[in-house]
Amino acid sequence: MTEWWRGATIYQIYPRSFQDSTGDGVGDLPGITRRLEHVASLGVDAIWLSPFFTSPQDDMGYDVSDYCDVDPLFGTLADFDGMVERAHELGLKVIIDQVLSHTSDQHPWFAESRSSADNPKADWYIWADPKPDGSPPNNWQSVFGGAAWEYDPRRRKYYFHNFLTSQPDLNFHNPQVQDALLDAMRFWLDRGVDGFRLDTVNYYTHDPSLADNPPASPEKFAAAGGTYGMQDHIHSKNQDANLRFVERMRALTDEYDDRMMVGEIGDDGDTAIALMSDYTRGDKRLHMAYSFEMLGPHFTARHFRHNIEGFQEGAPDGWPCWSFSNHDVVRHPTRWAHSAASPDAIARQAIAMLSAFEGSIGIYQGEELGQTETKMEYHELTDPPGLRFWPENKGRDGCRTPMVWEGGDPHGGFTKGKPWLPVKAPQLAHAVDGQEAANDSVLHHYRAVLAYRQGSAALRAGRTAFVDLPEPLLAFHRRAEGQALTCVFNLSTDTHRVSVDGAAALVGPVGATLADGVLELGPNGWAYLDGGADAEVALQAA
Repeated sequence: MTEWWRGATIYQIYPRSFQDSTGDGVGDLPGITRRLEHVASLGVDAIWLSPFFTSPQDDMGYDVSDYCDVDPLFGTLADFDGMVERAHELGLKVIIDQVLSHTSDQHPWFAESRSSADNPKADWYIWADPKPDGSPPNNWQSVFGGAAWEYDPRRRKYYFHNFLTSQPDLNFHNPQVQDALLDAMRFWLDRGVDGFRLDTVNYYTHDPSLADNPPASPEKFAAAGGTYGMQDHIHSKNQDANLRFVERMRALTDEYDDRMMVGEIGDDGDTAIALMSDYTRGDKRLHMAYSFEMLGPHFTARHFRHNIEGFQEGAPDGWPCWSFSNHDVVRHPTRWAHSAASPDAIARQAIAMLSAFEGSIGIYQGEELGQTETKMEYHELTDPPGLRFWPENKGRDGCRTPMVWEGGDPHGGFTKGKPWLPVKAPQLAHAVDGQEAANDSVLHHYRAVLAYRQGSAALRAGRTAFVDLPEPLLAFHRRAEGQALTCVFNLSTDTHRVSVDGAAALVGPVGATLADGVLELGPNGWAYLDGGADAEVALQAA
């Protein structure tokens, strides 16, 4: 076992928006294959593909109707096999999404389950009787708003759905359900995938007593953007039984060489970090986990330090995966604009900082271009939360618009047809071809930082020890295999200076100046400092 995933950089591809090869305006697997050389040129270790399985596309593929086939929208199984082969030729591992907590209501399993109370799959989903007055069985809420129960007149029962009504949750208390899902995972392992990203991995099991969830703390209740955030979800997710199925998945992947699983923890605050720790502790659960704690609006030294130290304390033998953007959140150059000298400045600092964090890291397509969030009009939306709750919730379409390959093409070289989401001028300005031609572009900076990280034992595998500096300065040491680096970041638009005691040299891509023992960090500046001879650099706020 090489454990290639430790310290790896994983590049997320959203298939709908990467490259269209047919002119229908939707990205596909042959398009991904065509563009893999670009991905490999970044110096990443693996790709993660968001869902491409057969689906009605109510939630853009996160509503699966066949776990073991490719939706015709994206191509064929032969196209998938060709994509995996090409990725492996380029030295890229392939990780695919597994959406196991729920299926589409168009899945044959659900069609059979809802057909009667005594069919073989009657108990494959979570069914419950109405209360005497016809209301839902309890107070559980859906992530996408409203009650998490939908009445089905055929069964004369409610079924549970954490997300859309067309995404019924599977009943993991039924061993047959677990076995069927493990068979689906084995199908893809046998086709050569190197790992799985597990969607909402802490949502699999529920409390079979169906007890009401208590209200959230007053602080969380006040900050809630919808009814889901008004509850503490102690009965509808985060069950201890969940870990038993995670252990079954780990046993499956351990039958194969060099395979891995990274789980998405759907929770917030200290609960999310604690769950990341629980789900990665030891060698029988997930290889890695990530949460949304670094995918939110907070951009302070205290916030980043609190999350990293929280994970270290909770799972000293676990392994985290950190990222700043993905297909579910506003892109970070826009999200953190309040602390940015410019979108490009925050993009440059962000990859330097992310690359210095202990664990593995994920980057989202277009991030390497400094891509910003697309401003959407209501008539352009496709995402269910945005369509339902506009304008308070604008949905996730703004981070899902197509990759821009050619700045002179009206659709950015993504398609010869009409793209499924618009390509707009602010995004075209970040096109790949323009950045390839400019030596000082964000794209070239990403390559330089990732190449330095790839060659640094301290950054890929070193332990972290934080340095006490005042806001907005984040600083820590990383040490491994005879190399010690001190990493310093100025999380503001002002200039800050730090006194450096002893010998030190700036190494890697440079984002600060060092002269006469003073490190000067301009707006969104950063520094990797090498003290030589495995020595940590002493710092003090100037």
